[in-house]
Amino acid sequence: MAFPKWVFLIYFLFLMFVSTLVLSLDSNALGSKFLDHAKTAEVFDWMVQIRRKLHEHPELAYEEVETSKLIRKELDNLGIPYTYPIAETGVIGKVGTGGPPFVALRADMDALPIQEEVEWEHKSKIPGKMHACGHDAHVAMLLGAAKMLKTQEKELQGTIVLVFQPAEEGGAGAKKLLDSGVLDNVKAIFGLHVANGVPVSVTGSRAGNFMAGSGTFEAVIKGQGGHGALPHFSKDPVVTAANVIISLQQLISREADPADSQVVTVAKLEGSNAFNVIPESTKLGGTFRGFSTIRHLKERIQEVIVSQAVVSRCTATVDFFEDERPLYPAVINDDALYAHYKGVAAEMLGSERVLESPAVTVSEDFAFYQEKLPGFFFFLGIQNQTAGNVAVHSPNFDIAEDAFPYGAALHATLATTYLNHVLIGSQSQPNSYNRDEL
Repeated sequence: MAFPKWVFLIYFLFLMFVSTLVLSLDSNALGSKFLDHAKTAEVFDWMVQIRRKLHEHPELAYEEVETSKLIRKELDNLGIPYTYPIAETGVIGKVGTGGPPFVALRADMDALPIQEEVEWEHKSKIPGKMHACGHDAHVAMLLGAAKMLKTQEKELQGTIVLVFQPAEEGGAGAKKLLDSGVLDNVKAIFGLHVANGVPVSVTGSRAGNFMAGSGTFEAVIKGQGGHGALPHFSKDPVVTAANVIISLQQLISREADPADSQVVTVAKLEGSNAFNVIPESTKLGGTFRGFSTIRHLKERIQEVIVSQAVVSRCTATVDFFEDERPLYPAVINDDALYAHYKGVAAEMLGSERVLESPAVTVSEDFAFYQEKLPGFFFFLGIQNQTAGNVAVHSPNFDIAEDAFPYGAALHATLATTYLNHVLIGSQSQPNSYNRDEL
């Protein structure tokens, strides 16, 4: 018996509606379940204990030896297998079937070279080092998610990859981890960052451009020194540096699209240490930020500095520190993953607690993952009445630890629902995966 085409169309739309409804109901129930579990003393107190241990013993980029050891110990206790070392000190855990599809959750581990000024019981015990960007909390929340996911392991239709990454703070740990090939078969990756000034239980992100790419530069301008009273006998690198600084600002005011956020900041300038001596050379340096224009901006900074030096009869060399501090690309969130996050977060927290974040010109090496695979990054509020007001990278930075259940539950729910409902259908497609393991 033949049916008109419109009958099949209606049937198809009905199936799509039912599957969407089931996914919504399942995400709601699962998110609430994970959040309730994360708030129990068993999980919450455990996360807080881990975070405080890490906070007392901060380690800088690629030095996260004890941090990694603690993570591996907790994964051993949970019965979660892992690979170590990855990218020097990184750890990659796996929860689920061990086979495809694979979805990743990422936490960075490194601290900053800052002397902590917050007076509390768990203040940093390492002079000149502090978890001033919340990476201790990131690790604790990902371990909290891992603990809960392990209890649901039999329900997972694939594998959730736990990425404990070193060296986010300028060391491009994400790039080194990617270069190892350990994430080659991962279909999507999620990450979060704590956000000061945003209340606990509130989260925010956006599709597309979210966080700017960034680079660092330092220029040495060489001229001919002389006496300040006789400038005509010198080739003044100080005046040249001044012209360079003004010209660099014109890259933004006269070349950049006003609707496309870009920044060039010269924050370092060194010359003579005398009032009446024109030095042989000057040194200046700074940072630059942008989205799609970041690599072009780098090229123009090089051109402007070298050309302005020539105009003033000087020479200049520019170092972009590509080996120590590689150029960070922009964080550009995948549209489909944003829709998935927004639905999951709204069901768990209420739509009024899911904010549309503005694009910002701070940077994150999570962007390296997004250059290779679909990725999504979001902010998590850490402010209550007593903590979470001070900006990151401050010696007075602190965190409201009651935010931890929300981060752990979002991690667990995002990965589980994406794995079980979005990716699982692709397993039946031929050649969907190159291999059966990471």
